[in-house]
Amino acid sequence: MHNNVETLFASLWQDYVAMTPSAQKVHQLLGDGDELINDHVAFRTFNIEKVNLDKLAAHFLALGYEEKGQYDFEQKKLKARHFEHADETKPKVFISELLVEAFSAPVQAIIHKMVDAVPADAVNKEDFLYSGTHWKVSSSDYQTLLNESEYAAWVSAWGFRANHFTVSLNHLKQYSQLAEVNNKLKEAGFELNTSGGEIKGGPEVHLAQSSTMADKMEVQFSDAKLTIPSCFYEFAQRFPLPDGRLYTGFVAASADKIFESTNVGM
Repeated sequence: MHNNVETLFASLWQDYVAMTPSAQKVHQLLGDGDELINDHVAFRTFNIEKVNLDKLAAHFLALGYEEKGQYDFEQKKLKARHFEHADETKPKVFISELLVEAFSAPVQAIIHKMVDAVPADAVNKEDFLYSGTHWKVSSSDYQTLLNESEYAAWVSAWGFRANHFTVSLNHLKQYSQLAEVNNKLKEAGFELNTSGGEIKGGPEVHLAQSSTMADKMEVQFSDAKLTIPSCFYEFAQRFPLPDGRLYTGFVAASADKIFESTNVGM
């Protein structure tokens, strides 16, 4: 496991940018040379003990993170938790896991075969959170997963890595509204996730979020190459609670729609 928060996030970022070429462009567009502050980084996994949410979370708990919230996504058959560091400039971490037993037998079989291929000690290695896939699935297996869960299909193709980084709008100098950021992105030719509206949430739930649609990248499956959605970039604006402190949690109804940024059909 990493012994340093900065090096872990630097490694995650390098891997993410390689999968998400548009991220550098977004970074330049919004940062204008300034460093962007990351609101949170998200990960996906399965609720199978070898690679479950707890195993991913252990990497962050070892670096001083603490669990701060739990979320249920009944429609997508997911559970999630978020973690925060005492140093508020460190990104929050959002980890979700798919409830594998909630799916059809063929889907469960594909997922179990994937997880069986992960070496027993891999999950404790310092590079596990950006280690990608430890298996090869066929394009038809990918399609079988896709028919029941976009999330499962994404993990089958991309494995363990940051699913998205998130720009903290509260730390951007030139923007005070998420709508301004969205307009700037659209003018530059980026496609936004419109599921549930371009902006999910708002001041009434203390968090507004938007995101680009995932980049498309070519993936080599065991039998074929397919061009499929990779990772995306999210934007978050946090609003103060009645006590004046910024809200640090997540809103399940909004996150539900953000998951759809990697949808194939969008």
